[in-house]
Amino acid sequence: MFYLDNSATTKPYPEVVDTFTHVSKHYFGNPSSLHKLGNDAENLLAAARQQLSKLIHVKENEVIFTAGGTEGNNLAIKGAALAFQERGKHVITTEIEHPSVLEAFQQLKEWFGFEITYLPVNQYGYVMAEALKKVIREDTTLVSVMHVNNEVGTIQPIKEIGQLLQAYPKILFHVDAVQSIGKVPLLLKENQIDLCTFSGHKFHGLKGTGFLYVRQGVKIVPLFSGGAQESRFRSGTENLAGIVSMAKALRLTFENYSDSFENLNLIKNNLVDQLFQLEGVVINTPQAGSAPHIVNISIPGIKPEVLLHLLEEEEIYVSTTSACSSKKKKPSQTLLAMGKGERIAGSSIRISLSYDHTEDMIEPFCRALAKSIGKLKKVMR
Repeated sequence: MFYLDNSATTKPYPEVVDTFTHVSKHYFGNPSSLHKLGNDAENLLAAARQQLSKLIHVKENEVIFTAGGTEGNNLAIKGAALAFQERGKHVITTEIEHPSVLEAFQQLKEWFGFEITYLPVNQYGYVMAEALKKVIREDTTLVSVMHVNNEVGTIQPIKEIGQLLQAYPKILFHVDAVQSIGKVPLLLKENQIDLCTFSGHKFHGLKGTGFLYVRQGVKIVPLFSGGAQESRFRSGTENLAGIVSMAKALRLTFENYSDSFENLNLIKNNLVDQLFQLEGVVINTPQAGSAPHIVNISIPGIKPEVLLHLLEEEEIYVSTTSACSSKKKKPSQTLLAMGKGERIAGSSIRISLSYDHTEDMIEPFCRALAKSIGKLKKVMR
């Protein structure tokens, strides 16, 4: 079996599952309770927060636990925009963001009267910092740009954007780092980022876990009202076992980055070289400036969901577009924004790797892909 859908979700590390089980059995108290079991749970929660803050080089009180990337993006975007709406109601994002970002912006527009500017991308899926400068207005309060695109893997110029926004101290800068953490380094403080979203199941943690970086001093309106957990940013009893196991997952992922990044990058490059040799395959991921774990291809004229299921028969698992959009069977909005056209945007397949992969998977995958494409072309004749 070759699991090549790691951008949708990763397989939890065995140690992460063991930690989740251990904490669930032995630290089941509510961290808000005053008795010993509650105190033990609270101390463990604090230790997990401390570990995560050290791993991403921020202060402990700047880490807010969430249920994942969608909640984190919604809390950051809607929370910040609503908190500072007296400054203005103009917000900026890009045409190629994850649905949890685009829909959050759309809700701001429809329900609260915000005006949105969508930054275009070039043929490589790259946002130009100069384009951002041209659309900033006096009433702009928030800019949100993803670090790594979840479909094609393009790395955005976060450093340049952060530097640009230093001239506009009233504008908050949010980054969706769900696809990049553990794969592409991101320095939050050095890049002048105010808010940043992370999701545990993208780095071999468990689904339903995540955290949001909120720079000290930044005000956001909570989405949930209740018991004032997470510094009042996110009420609700914390998922202690999930949080502690997530902290372990990130530590292990960073260790894997140190040990295996070069190998992962080599596998991706060799895979792309092999894919270039297959007739009818178009490579959508840019050769330069892209993450080491994502390769997006199209086979114009072939329905991607049909190809996906043929590969599944060979125990090879890939995806179409992003996991959140794959069941809609629409052309990739990211590829359309890149100017690829309907035929390419409507036939894309995403291959996403992990540090567990070796070069041994390249030849059998490409062989199975060529076989499946051949079958489909015969049927179409």
